[in-house]
Amino acid sequence: EVQLVESGGGLVQSGGSLRLSCAASGFGFGNFDMSWVRQAPGKGPEWVSAIPAGGGSPHYLPSVRGRFTISRDNAKNTVYLQMNGLKQEDTAVYYCATSPNLSGGYYCSGSGCRRLYVYWGQGTQVTVST
Repeated sequence: EVQLVESGGGLVQSGGSLRLSCAASGFGFGNFDMSWVRQAPGKGPEWVSAIPAGGGSPHYLPSVRGRFTISRDNAKNTVYLQMNGLKQEDTAVYYCATSPNLSGGYYCSGSGCRRLYVYWGQGTQVTVST
């Protein structure tokens, strides 16, 4: 059974930092591209960042590039999202997600995210206060 378990969310002041983790099990983690997708209150899901299976060049939503860093440890079956310079608009539930054969097609928004990504974690809440 595929399991993705996120942790590391919380309440932080604007400008602060958080590090999210996603522990994976039940599938060949090292062979899967991994993404982070977020959903803000009252909005649809929004892709944030992705890292290829072999740990190649990461990809970022333009609004988070330079502030967020995605990484992975295939020996620990874990993907991370280091978030610095957090802003109020980053407030959301953050999910790690994956699918077989993404082949670089990571971007999604709204209902398209649920079609593109087959496996999701339960999410971790990130709240950024002023």
